[in-house]
Amino acid sequence: MAEQAGYKYLKPKAGSNYRQLFVNGRIRSEILYRETIGLEPLAPEEVAKEYGLPVEAVLEAIDYCLHNPELLDADRAREMARMKAAGRDQRPYASRNSKPEE
Repeated sequence: MAEQAGYKYLKPKAGSNYRQLFVNGRIRSEILYRETIGLEPLAPEEVAKEYGLPVEAVLEAIDYCLHNPELLDADRAREMARMKAAGRDQRPYASRNSKPEE
């Protein structure tokens, strides 16, 4: 499990396939972080409002993700492997525009 480094809102989720920490045991840190980056990023305050969380929880998730990229990459790789093993990387589960991972 990843270290908690004194986070107030982030904790591991028992029984989860993900190693990253969760907010309130229900929202992966990366989910909140990804809302704040990309083509249409939201401010942490907006993310907090959307998810009904304190802004501090969103800021912790951002900090955690910025400091643990290898762990997040590993989580995504495991998820992709599970999807492939179950055939969910093919239609009808995947869109026809999606590219298979190599």
